[in-house]
Amino acid sequence: MMQSEFSEFDFVKGEVLLFDKPYGPTSFSIVNRVRGIIKRKLKLKNIKVGHAGTLDPLATGLLVICTGKSTKTISSIQDAEKEYTGTITIGATTPSYDLETEVNETFPVEHITDELIRKTATEMVGEHHQMPPIFSAKQVDGKRAYDLARAGKDVKLNTKLVTIKEFEVITIRRNSETIEVDFRVACSKGTYIRSVAYDFGKAVNSGGYLSALRRTKIGKFSVEDAISADQFQALLHGD
Repeated sequence: MMQSEFSEFDFVKGEVLLFDKPYGPTSFSIVNRVRGIIKRKLKLKNIKVGHAGTLDPLATGLLVICTGKSTKTISSIQDAEKEYTGTITIGATTPSYDLETEVNETFPVEHITDELIRKTATEMVGEHHQMPPIFSAKQVDGKRAYDLARAGKDVKLNTKLVTIKEFEVITIRRNSETIEVDFRVACSKGTYIRSVAYDFGKAVNSGGYLSALRRTKIGKFSVEDAISADQFQALLHGD
């Protein structure tokens, strides 16, 4: 993407921008940075900027950011099918279902064959009543579930009907006490891949958590067409 392309953009009228979020920052922080870059470029006091579907800090990949009047399209983008790649570690669980929290329980993996892993992936395709992680942004009595969970409060959430459209096992790696499964999943809006990892562990009579996650697609948008916030700043400001 060349600087000349951005010179033709109208961020106030509305643009849909594709970013490749790195490991660590929140989606909100990326939105704030993009807003600041545009405000400085256009010398504006403010401009509408929002993202079409959050990514956890420990996840990387496609973050769709809309500006100006294009923020009205956020809901329709969020409703689109998502695609992710990542790694499920089998043989242990964590309270957050990912690496945000430490392992709280371990399980045997000796009985788990490659055939069982691939069969389980096939069986997980379809509609499921999924339980969101307690370390999630779900609202509970006006508060975020993750805030309550981090404070040690009891968090009760309701299941949600989600659809896993594709579940491909890419690679299986065996370690001394765990098995790592690299996967690709295509799923409906609202699917928690952390919960998919946890449910996968239970389905093979063990435990599981998400040890890596990357969002690759949202509807027609692909991470292959995305840029970093640093590249966006350089393209707009030439620095």
